[in-house]
Amino acid sequence: MNFGPFSRCGIYAVAFSVTACTMPANGGSQEAGCVPGVAAGQSAAGLEQVILCVTSANKTHAFTVEVARTTAQQAKGLMFRTELPDNAGMIFPFPEPRIASFWMKNTVISLDIIFVRANGTIESIADNTVPYSTVPVASGEPVTAVLELRGGLAAEMGIAAGDNVVWSAK
Repeated sequence: MNFGPFSRCGIYAVAFSVTACTMPANGGSQEAGCVPGVAAGQSAAGLEQVILCVTSANKTHAFTVEVARTTAQQAKGLMFRTELPDNAGMIFPFPEPRIASFWMKNTVISLDIIFVRANGTIESIADNTVPYSTVPVASGEPVTAVLELRGGLAAEMGIAAGDNVVWSAK
């Protein structure tokens, strides 16, 4: 994911409060005991990976996400990748809340771009973004992180604006 001319900045870790994600009371099939911030090694691209939890309605979804911390990591994002597993993604932390703007230049696959407020709630989702597009996709208000998942996955999992995203960074 390339930020284009719309959003370049130095990157510092932004930590959301770390709380345990739990199974829905109805015994749904999502991952039990999702614990955000657990180190998950290094990705094939050389980025740190952590566990991230998204809680929607009555389900918690666990993802292993790459953390794009530096300006260079954020500028490259998921460009040139030909696939993204359903349990994977990338998180882009920002040092302070701001309007975030992304484009899909050199991004081969469609993505769901999820804009996350400082309190961890989802501000909005740009779903099924168009590969290779240079049209900016922006948040509607200042956010402190952006989560990218496979295009269409948020809708398939019932993830929506207002849901909670929890992850932790060093």
